[in-house]
Amino acid sequence: MTQVQGRIWRSGRPVDGFSFSAISDCLADEDVLLWADIFEPDHQTLSELATELGLNIWAVEDSLAPMERTKTSVYHTHTFFTVYAVSTRDPGSTGAADPSASSLIRHRISAFVLPRALITVRLGSAEHAAQEFDVDEVSRRFDELGGQQYGVGALVHGLLDVVVDGHFAAVQALDDAVESLEDELFLERGPRRGLQRRTFRLRKDLVHLRRVVLPMREVVSTIQHRRFDAPNGSALDPLYADLYDHVLRASEWTESLRDLITAVFETNLSLQDARLNVVMKKLTGWAAIIAVPTAITGFYGQNVLYPGINTAVGFVVSTVLIVVLVAVLYVMFKRRDWL
Repeated sequence: MTQVQGRIWRSGRPVDGFSFSAISDCLADEDVLLWADIFEPDHQTLSELATELGLNIWAVEDSLAPMERTKTSVYHTHTFFTVYAVSTRDPGSTGAADPSASSLIRHRISAFVLPRALITVRLGSAEHAAQEFDVDEVSRRFDELGGQQYGVGALVHGLLDVVVDGHFAAVQALDDAVESLEDELFLERGPRRGLQRRTFRLRKDLVHLRRVVLPMREVVSTIQHRRFDAPNGSALDPLYADLYDHVLRASEWTESLRDLITAVFETNLSLQDARLNVVMKKLTGWAAIIAVPTAITGFYGQNVLYPGINTAVGFVVSTVLIVVLVAVLYVMFKRRDWL
């Protein structure tokens, strides 16, 4: 079901009375700044809005496409971009209890940036309804910035800032999970069961996160160099430069995690081989020790006459030989760290 919310500022001050049907009328006023957020829109509603505002029809199709990638497109009258916000799954949820389930939830956000308006289009699902993107946080950051005086560029910055902060939180969560795997690798009793499966799941999460984080450099760079018609628009340059720096840091952090999770995966395989070699070495040592009493008792169990047969001396001699040889082998293997 389509849900619409929004805000209007007139002459730099917020005013009440937002109406989705009156968006085009509001934008006819040169002193108006408008933000409309459309959640789960139907194609007809968005097409009608696109016709009123002169939005590119292909950008409208991209905003509704189910598998659209992160990207930005600049048109004559507006700029269109698609980004993915990321949140971590609640540890107490059913999905997180399943080692094969992803710990990340992606929220797709498309936006049409006009000279005096920002139209955001969000797609969601019933599964993640309780963990949808916090659009109110974007509004709060805009107000904290005093964004009314900077125009639509401040709205876009607030949106992208919340998205990038979510990327940082997701990378931090994956980093903590990888560190947990590293600590578990070198436990004295060895890692818990399912470590390989959890490592593989983290690799998949990291691949999905890289597809979201890395293209953000292009999006922020394009938005940063796209000038908006606002009196103080250039004052946002330092903020966008800082935002771009955060995107670079998130990208580099994601790349370093990629190498780290690969190292954990390969180290786990190497440690498994090493533990197998230790087990085989110990089993071989004990087999050699057990072979001594087996050989001696087998010799004294022959069905032929030999010195000491049917006498207490023969029993004593065989017992002493077993104890002495077993002790010698045990001490020798222990010194060589074979046991």
